[in-house]
Amino acid sequence: MAVTFVPKESAAGETRVAAVPETVKGMVKLGLTIEVERGAGAAAGFSDADYEAEGAKLVGPEARGTADMVLGIQPPTPELCKQQKVGSMLICTLMPMVELPMVQALCDAKVTAVGLEFMPRITRAQKMDILSSQATCGGYQAVLLAAVHLPQMFPLMMTAAGTLKPARVLVLGAGVAGLQAISTARKLGAVVEANDIRPAVKEQVESLGAKFVDTGTPPQAETTGGYATETSEEFARKQREILTEHINQSDVVITTALVPGKKAPVLVTTDMRKNMKPGSVIVDMAAAAGGNVEGTVAGERKVVDGVTIIGDTNLPAQVAGDSSRTYARNVLAFLGEFVEEGEPKVDLEGEILGAVAIVHDGTVRHEPTAQALAAHNNG
Repeated sequence: MAVTFVPKESAAGETRVAAVPETVKGMVKLGLTIEVERGAGAAAGFSDADYEAEGAKLVGPEARGTADMVLGIQPPTPELCKQQKVGSMLICTLMPMVELPMVQALCDAKVTAVGLEFMPRITRAQKMDILSSQATCGGYQAVLLAAVHLPQMFPLMMTAAGTLKPARVLVLGAGVAGLQAISTARKLGAVVEANDIRPAVKEQVESLGAKFVDTGTPPQAETTGGYATETSEEFARKQREILTEHINQSDVVITTALVPGKKAPVLVTTDMRKNMKPGSVIVDMAAAAGGNVEGTVAGERKVVDGVTIIGDTNLPAQVAGDSSRTYARNVLAFLGEFVEEGEPKVDLEGEILGAVAIVHDGTVRHEPTAQALAAHNNG
């Protein structure tokens, strides 16, 4: 029976946990022995007793060194990677292109490292898709943050003191996070508009009660995996011209646009923002990837020309209970793909494992990361 270790996350501000009591029960059914670091789930609302009740053993951080599999949220430090035993597995988000020292440490330790963010977008893997589950939580929290900072209420209200107009919300990017933001803002009573370069999402936007702002469609607007692509500067300029009017009429702007593996595109320039009403709020969900908004500072909230710009970089961690539940369910579904009778059966030729295994037996399998690591080591 393979020993699976669930650590307490050490990254600053990270309150999520990679397994919850519900999924511990499921992992035990797979035949795994589960060890949970004391206090691992406390910040997300899960007590040590909850884990013990479902069959987990409480341990200290040193258990990482003897575990067959380690489950996590954030990429570990190189020092933590060195602690894992040879031949063990690490399952978490890796961000290998920006965590090259970690990748080298995993190679040196001969750890099989799985990057869950590389999960293929196929029907069989939908229940393992951490990007979608965490984007849902982030989109929800983005709207709540905006509502807290906006000096007015979201819904239309008829009162004895007169009518209060509803807030106007503009969502830029209608992927999973954007669609959840639209849904949440509508439920709070706001008038919502949304824009995306992919025409296929227009119907989804309108089905949620929002108005679709059409700025045209560039050639090859999305990848085969359904993600938005990087646009030309000419298209971006035309897009900004159309969006500027809508931005100036909005009380809240929420931006969600990301291009996998690249810096986030700038959707809102300083010139586009400068005519927003004082008290307006912008939530830049792409802050950690460089930001969709000029002036966003990752990890900071600031007021510029009377407009609050929120650059929080880990919105799912602000709703840690449910974001942990969904992440942990994704992980459990993934383990069910290759764990048999309590032992991992790693077949790197498989459609799913082959896509997410970034490091194996001292070799980087993800070609862009391998090239970046070689350049880093030679440079």
